[in-house]
Amino acid sequence: MKSAPAAGCGFPASGQSQPGGHNPNAPGSATTGRGQPRPSVRAAAGTDTAYAAAIAAFSYALVSLYWALGGHGLVSTVGGYVAQFAHREGATPMLLALAAVVAKAAGGLLALALARPWGRIIPRRGLRAVSAAASALLIVYGALNVLAAALVLSGVLHPTGRVDRTALRWHAGVWDLWFLVWGILLTLATIGSRRRAAPTGRPS
Repeated sequence: MKSAPAAGCGFPASGQSQPGGHNPNAPGSATTGRGQPRPSVRAAAGTDTAYAAAIAAFSYALVSLYWALGGHGLVSTVGGYVAQFAHREGATPMLLALAAVVAKAAGGLLALALARPWGRIIPRRGLRAVSAAASALLIVYGALNVLAAALVLSGVLHPTGRVDRTALRWHAGVWDLWFLVWGILLTLATIGSRRRAAPTGRPS
């Protein structure tokens, strides 16, 4: 007895559209047959986070530039040596502030290099290694400082000496949290860069 053709069993053949005209394995589909986003979608998300990381870096650099040029707004919310240097005269405070500007601007360029075509002139493995290291540094620095400030403000930790609670609130909610968010965005951008380099899902 001859078996019935596969098409007669009511199941669409491989590559054939399902009822309703949707084929999850079609080249133009945004998802794979298992319902997972295609690598191109994840790579696009990586590009967006690269731009977001660059915005975080450049905007933070602008704040430091404002202080380097003599601005005193919000300096009291930073506290510590930054607030002390801001009220000193001489080249040293300005040079330190300009160094912070350069470092943060370099972080913005690093994020853009992961997404823009001109970044391809840099060896990808080296670029991603530097980006991963910078991401880890930003996340660790930001997370530890946010946690420390939160513990002091909540009364869990009791440091010796005078505590500037206003500056701690700003560090927990703005300045150090800024580093943490920047690091997370740069991490996602680095992962997205790997997706673009290996659209089939294989890391390059």
